[in-house]
Amino acid sequence: MRRSLKWLAVATTIGMIFILLGGALVTKTESGMGCGKSWPLCHGELLPSNITPELIIELAHRVVSGIVGIMVLILSIWSWKVIGHIRETKFLSFLSFFFLVLQGLIGAAAVVWGQSDFVLALHFGISLISFAAVFLLTLLIFEIDKKFEADKVIVDKRMGFHIIGVTIYSYFVIYTGALVRHTNASLICRDWPLCLNDTPAIPTNLYEWVQMGHRVAAGLIFLWIGYITYITIRNYKDQKVLYWSWIVSFILVTLQVIAGAFIIISRLNLYIALAHAFFITCLFGVLSYLILLYSRSRRKHM
Repeated sequence: MRRSLKWLAVATTIGMIFILLGGALVTKTESGMGCGKSWPLCHGELLPSNITPELIIELAHRVVSGIVGIMVLILSIWSWKVIGHIRETKFLSFLSFFFLVLQGLIGAAAVVWGQSDFVLALHFGISLISFAAVFLLTLLIFEIDKKFEADKVIVDKRMGFHIIGVTIYSYFVIYTGALVRHTNASLICRDWPLCLNDTPAIPTNLYEWVQMGHRVAAGLIFLWIGYITYITIRNYKDQKVLYWSWIVSFILVTLQVIAGAFIIISRLNLYIALAHAFFITCLFGVLSYLILLYSRSRRKHM
């Protein structure tokens, strides 16, 4: 039974990544209204007759979200029964399904009634919380075999401050990135890293402020994670889980910055844009895991 649960957990985690990338694809290709103002049907039809690329992208995203939603529900209930004795299981089970439903409702509301860009930018972040909960549930399921010593990690107050701070800040960075997409500000600045556009480097309109605000926020998180990684290499080599978590985080944030630059250089290449969304998804998953480790460490020393 546990082996089947592991397979389901891995498949659900991968499915959640597809939901996040699918949402980014819908936004990047401007396919949000591919099915018109109709939800969950397309143009009021179960089998749409007027097929367009935008309709296919939007409908595929809805179908994948529905299937993965059922998988998340099954995983939540199954995990509750099998590893419910582990402290974090019930909370993560609830969190994963609740936020997945919430993002679905926000998506439906955006289709039927429309939403401002600032509200729509929350959609990706809400899905990300559901992904993080599913990812952590998966790790809890695999922890049963004790193949890695995550329960032995000791996180002091200094490291705890950085873990909580950079995770909260990463959510702000993610929101600004989603806002760039939803306001169609991705290519408002033709240069990188500054926004020259044949004018002074100071942004001159809302779209340039959104784009440059995201670049500054992304630059700061790169420096912050780089600093934490430096501290970890110097002082936490003996704690392998913590050590490698920050190494992986720094690699991911570096790839994130590179992908962000190449989005501008390539003039919004779709594959690079999706890679950009993939890297931040993985980074948020790792940071969420570090929050879990810090929570356990604090509980042990109270």
